[in-house]
Amino acid sequence: MREFYVAFSKTLTEWGDEVGLTKHLFRVGIGEEGAAAAIEALNAERSLGVDDWKLIRKAPAEEFDAAEAIERVARKERLVDPDYYPRLKGLRGLFKVKPQNVEHRILVRRAMAGEQEIVPKLKPADIGDYLISHAKGGEAEA
Repeated sequence: MREFYVAFSKTLTEWGDEVGLTKHLFRVGIGEEGAAAAIEALNAERSLGVDDWKLIRKAPAEEFDAAEAIERVARKERLVDPDYYPRLKGLRGLFKVKPQNVEHRILVRRAMAGEQEIVPKLKPADIGDYLISHAKGGEAEA
């Protein structure tokens, strides 16, 4: 089953912080055999030179392809240019996520639901939900 996934690598985020990119780097893509199999493949092939990829969130991806999903997410978050960073080796699908954007989305949703508006402590799952909702083209629940 095709699944859209959001993955995180601690090693890659440390690299991003060192080179002045950001420490909030997340990879999005579609696994043809499922998200777990895609993460295993990333670790086995040492994608981007790291083997500590962790699955944050996944969602069914029957209705769209990887390029379309990446384009939708790129409308809201900054796609890291693979030509500018040689370590990325031409890979598309790595995003710099601004935590403020995720916090804003959570606050707006809480306000609309009539809940207390407290600035949330972000978890990787919150960022995964945010990226999946944009990949699907709207405010979908993950």
